[in-house]
Amino acid sequence: MTAASTSLPRRSAPRRRRPPNWFQRRERLVYAVAGLVIFATFWEVGSRVGFINELFFSRPSAIVRAGFEEIQLPRFWVDFKASAAAFGVGYVIAIVSAIPLGLAAGWYRRLQYTLDPWLNFLNSLPRVALLPILIIWFGLGLESKVAVVFLGAFFSIIIPTIQGVKTTDRRLLDVASSFGASRARVFLTVVGPATVPFIITGLRLGVARALIGVVTGELFAASSGLGVMISRASASFQTDRLLFGVLIFTFAGILGVEAIRRVENYFQRWRPAKQGA
Repeated sequence: MTAASTSLPRRSAPRRRRPPNWFQRRERLVYAVAGLVIFATFWEVGSRVGFINELFFSRPSAIVRAGFEEIQLPRFWVDFKASAAAFGVGYVIAIVSAIPLGLAAGWYRRLQYTLDPWLNFLNSLPRVALLPILIIWFGLGLESKVAVVFLGAFFSIIIPTIQGVKTTDRRLLDVASSFGASRARVFLTVVGPATVPFIITGLRLGVARALIGVVTGELFAASSGLGVMISRASASFQTDRLLFGVLIFTFAGILGVEAIRRVENYFQRWRPAKQGA
């Protein structure tokens, strides 16, 4: 055999991936904005040609005009601050109480057995049904709205947290134990990081449930807030002001979920990137 026939084939040099261009870096944002623009255009044109009845569903330009007029009123900022305070206080209390309790219930089996009946019962109970009791307990002020927001967000956070602890990879726990790690060390270095995606999911769900709690509390048991503004606009058939208030809650939910997604990306930088991502 000749030397040429026995020589190994040369390996081709790996291709260098081109850095992403402007569109690739902002692809998600571009498609999201394009979808919103197309929807708003169809909505505006449909309202102007009579395809959509403006009495029940005002067009985007009218909503923008009504919103611009509304934000110039001092009453709007009083309502905005009342809703923001109810959401912020109730959501923070839910996070501070649900995450530690969920981690403990997932880690300690007897504690989970004790909490399971109450979690299932209270999570299945409609929040609206509790409003009369909450009004009797806390009145029509901030406290009753905070209670509704807390009940909406608490169960959305604690249940995924418990599941995250319970579904931790058993092999990782066995490896940590075989190296002599203490129980507290295993919990902090293995169970905690493995539960982060479940906690993030609960926080995302909690944002939506908390906003629903704000609206529900203000529609039925409040004297100030954006929900009260929506109720007044609905009573006078001002659909432009009504939809402006609804869009405030919608954008608040979008911004909240996006903020939580950025926090998730920060805590999961150690995860390997997917092929083709």
